[in-house]
Amino acid sequence: MAPQTATVIFAVGIVGLFWLNRDKSARPSKALWLPVIWVSISGSRSVSTWLGMDAGPEIPGQLPPVSLLDQAIAGALILLATIVLLQRRRDAVAVLRASWPIVLYFAFSLASLIASDFPGWGFKRWVRALGDVVMVLIVVTDAQPAAALRRLFSRVGFVLLPLSMLFIRYYPGLGREFGEYGNEIVNTGVTTNKNALGGLAFVIGLGTLWQVMALLRDKKQPHRNRRLLAQSVLLCIGVSLLSTAHSATSGTSFVIGAAFMLATSLAFIRRTPSSVHALVFAILLGGSLTFLLGGRATLAQAVGRQSNFTGRTDIWKDVIPMVPNPIVGAGFETFWCGPRVARFYAVHGGISMTNEAHNGYIEVYLNLGWIGVGLIALLLGQGYRRTVGAFRRDRALGALLVAYVVTAVPFNITEAGFRMLSLSWFFLLLSIVAASRVISDGETMSEPGRERAEHPAGNSHVLDREPAWMGSCGPQFLGGTIGAQRRL
Repeated sequence: MAPQTATVIFAVGIVGLFWLNRDKSARPSKALWLPVIWVSISGSRSVSTWLGMDAGPEIPGQLPPVSLLDQAIAGALILLATIVLLQRRRDAVAVLRASWPIVLYFAFSLASLIASDFPGWGFKRWVRALGDVVMVLIVVTDAQPAAALRRLFSRVGFVLLPLSMLFIRYYPGLGREFGEYGNEIVNTGVTTNKNALGGLAFVIGLGTLWQVMALLRDKKQPHRNRRLLAQSVLLCIGVSLLSTAHSATSGTSFVIGAAFMLATSLAFIRRTPSSVHALVFAILLGGSLTFLLGGRATLAQAVGRQSNFTGRTDIWKDVIPMVPNPIVGAGFETFWCGPRVARFYAVHGGISMTNEAHNGYIEVYLNLGWIGVGLIALLLGQGYRRTVGAFRRDRALGALLVAYVVTAVPFNITEAGFRMLSLSWFFLLLSIVAASRVISDGETMSEPGRERAEHPAGNSHVLDREPAWMGSCGPQFLGGTIGAQRRL
């Protein structure tokens, strides 16, 4: 098939997915387009890269080049989102207060720049990283946040995932590249590398699976059949791309997350929410025993890795001693700057340019030291507690939120996922903040209609009214009533 013909077919298919998925009963704010654009850029390529206006190659020992166009676009999106949040400031402040580990982490990240060799560069990166939090708040403080979350997954997924298939198959100059060592061709789709493609399919795939499960469970949802068709097609595309990307980390994380979500849909687990802890414990215990009993090589080969995780352990061994201060690190996002990077490439001259340790925990240690690692542990622990609490109130969405938090733990063993412009980081933050709102609301976030749920006291009851997260007028929030939000 000619590329031009394929382009027309894919374009019609994308429009068809949007048409099938339309739902006039859900009307999130127009401000939702801000996080949609933000996530779409983070999940693909920068605007300057799409336009062929890259700032230039990175030179070891010098600050990475920046694109004024990308900075302007990011700044404009953050500014517009901030204006929206100023009108929702009461709600935004409330959920941030409930999500205090995130606030503490970003506060320390800013303070760490005092001892950095490149405080100006780090501050710019910190502001950019703060954009993730701002966009998360746009979704969570929407008058219909569950609908906003569904639209976020769909709008990003319906465009980026099919385009990735189109690029890989019919535009190899855009969708493929030589691998790290130049001896193989890897699929990248709309992203810049195979791991980014796998990460995109992983996070969107879990969100799509959540929607498919909800549609299968509730036969009274409006326009259920055509919406189910659209989401099922998107889920199949996501699974296909996970296989095409050959990203073992993302593929394994998706399997863990999907298995967890499917398991939580079983009747006995829905009746006893505490069994979620047993599921999570089994996952973590299995992985820990594999490593402790010397099975790292077997595990790595099982997921398509070498015993040294495709050279990652060599990088870890060399970068850890290069940390200027083990307590506070090099300063937020400034480790990969300056002379130490030149020394790193002098040792690893045979590998391509990299700006990460390929391990989230080590990456945090390099930039924020042991304090940063401790704050990440606090964030994960509090996030897990919050998302499990959300699961007790809303089984469907809570399972998705717990899945994002749980999969963040193994995902960051071989990928630097606790950093800006990482989709896994964005959806980890989103899960924690959304769970905080579910708990604070004291209501479910499920689809409209009657749904069985466990009363906090243990008695089963039926929800006869529209849940708070789906309410279109005056939902309860943090013990008070939110007025109708202005549509922006």
